[in-house]
Order: sequence, then C-alpha cells, then structure tokens
Amino acid sequence: MKPIDEFVRQMMASAERVRAGDPGAATDVIQRALQQAGLMTPAAPAEDTPTIIDINPAPGATQAPPRAKVRPRSPMTGARPGWQRQPHAPADLGPGRFIDGSFACPEGRRRYKLYVPAGAAEGPRPLVVMLHGCTQNADDFAAGTAMNSIAEEHGCLVLYPEQDRSANHNSCWNWFEPGQQRRGSGEPAILAAMTREILAEHGADPRRVYAAGLSAGGAMASILGAEYPELFAAIGIHSGLAAGTGKDMISGLHAMKHPPSPTPAGQGVPVIVFHGDADHVVNAGNGEAVLRQFSGAQAGSMQRERQDGNAGGRRFTRSCWRDAQGRRLAEHWLVHGMGHAWAGGKAAGSHTDASGPNASSEMLAFFLEHGR
Repeated sequence: MKPIDEFVRQMMASAERVRAGDPGAATDVIQRALQQAGLMTPAAPAEDTPTIIDINPAPGATQAPPRAKVRPRSPMTGARPGWQRQPHAPADLGPGRFIDGSFACPEGRRRYKLYVPAGAAEGPRPLVVMLHGCTQNADDFAAGTAMNSIAEEHGCLVLYPEQDRSANHNSCWNWFEPGQQRRGSGEPAILAAMTREILAEHGADPRRVYAAGLSAGGAMASILGAEYPELFAAIGIHSGLAAGTGKDMISGLHAMKHPPSPTPAGQGVPVIVFHGDADHVVNAGNGEAVLRQFSGAQAGSMQRERQDGNAGGRRFTRSCWRDAQGRRLAEHWLVHGMGHAWAGGKAAGSHTDASGPNASSEMLAFFLEHGR
C-alpha cells in the first residue's frame, strides 16, 4: 500500500472511532499516522524528562540554550509549537513604529501589527501584507524576515495580520478549507477588508499593495492573489501552495507532499516564489504549481532567464520570466539544500535559514516594479 493511501486509511479509521464515541483512540490513531508520515515527532517518553533544545542559535553564541520539554511537531509545518526567540538573537524590528491593532468585519475579527517607517513619506506609501506560518505570530514573523528594516529603506508600510488560535489551534491560516478559499468568504474576506482599512487610515497607495507569506501564510497569499487581483498588485509565496489546494485537512496534507495541478488564476497577478529543494514539509513542486497557476496562460509570450548562483553559502537557481517590455512578471528561486524556512532570515524568528539569498529583499524589489 502506498504511504498516502495508508495515511488516508488511518484518518478514516480515526473518524470511525470518533463516531463510536472514543475520541481518545481517535487521537492515538491520528498521532500515529502523522508520525509515520513524517509530519509529527513522537512526544517525550516522560513528561518530567527535560530535553535541551537550541532553536536558531546565533552564530558564535556561547550562552547555554534554555531547557524545555520536547513537544510534538505541528501537523501543518512539522515545527514544534511554542518556539520563542532566543535572548542572544535580538530582533531587528526597524527604527519606525510597530503598532498593535485589531480589525473586525462581518466575517470575523483579527489582531495585527503595523510597521510605519520612521522616515518622512514622500507621497502615498506602498503597503506589504505579510502572512505568518503555522505556530508563528506577527512579532515572530517580523523578527525572522526582518522585513521592517528593508521596508524602511523604501518607505513601505508593512501589515502583519495575526491568526487567532480560536480559528486554528496551531495559528495556521486555514488555506485548505473551501470556506477560506473564496472571495467574500472567511479569512480572505477578513484580510482583504483589513488591508483596505489600513490603506484608508494611513493614506497608502492603493496601486501598490502586495501580499507575501510563508507556508500556510504563503498558501493564503496565493488565495488573496487569485481572489482579489484588483487589490494586490503582486504576491510573494515562500514554501507555500497554490490557491485552492486541498478541500479539507486530509487532502491538504496530501497536497503538501504531492503537488496537484492548480486551477489557473483568473488574472495573472505577478508572482515571486521561493522554495527550498530540501523542504520535507511542503514539497518544492508546490512552488512550481504556484507559478503555473499565476503565469501559465502568459508563459508562451514571456522571455525566460535562468541564473545559477551562490548566496550566503547556499546555491540557488533563479528563473525569471519577462514580458515584451522587459518587466518581471514571474520569478522562481529554488534554494538548494534548504528546508522549510525563510531564506536569508534572522535567528530572532522561527522557521528561518540565515543562509541563501535574502527572500525579503528580493521580494520587495520585485513588488516595487509593479503597480496596478
């Protein structure tokens, strides 16, 4: 039996145990299935047995890492929940203001953080919406990507919506649920309405609005690009999936390992994709699926460039597609040897890899070439 068939069989078996009134047995089956699929590590053998974990150590750091119990990995990213920034890896959150906020609309309520540059505005500012991955929050994602400091150089606002644990206990955006994949519904509607409110309140440039995300956040950024092309001028997907991938958690988990053929997006929003070819959580083929979704219909009329290089100690292959006027409409960075992490990220945040090209810098440079 194929591994994915066995995984689905176990999921169905867990559902039968729920119907039989035995949720404890159902949980055991699910945990065993996730462990066998490589999406969860076994829990510690004893609750009082501490294990030393060093999360994203700073280069050359000598202080002892904190002691913590081993926790199961998240079934959506393979990361252990509850990771915190280390005291020897200070966060670079930029010289501007990092404001707490909350937004509500008929579809729901979400908190957010907004970075406002310290430098004086020379006109309406561009706005970048950054969607964190599972187990992360706005502060963690800002620290790991260091997007605030890069945005400061270009006078950009940066909005970090934050998933609520009441909506997903691992803080994942629910990209795999049909109700969260459509315009005017669920989380896409909340994020689009939040973006419009920030545009109005801060006098940002409605022609230069962009969305980027990591993992589950990348999958949700794909949905925003597909469902709201009149709002987002370009999108950036890091280690994520195409819009509409998966119709429930089981099919979503399957897609993470076995990328399906995507439904073409109605309008070709420019897209930049980053993915590690050693990503064992979200298969790198999903990055290629995102490219096909947003640029497939235009591929025949675009010129392709290919570059092999080395940045920060990691090799990469960069492919770029331009239109007849030379504008970049699609770009794909395959980072060799990198796993499920933000390329060129900072140790102050989780799910980062300090090696390789700087995804934050490259994404923002790509974004600022485009305006609606």
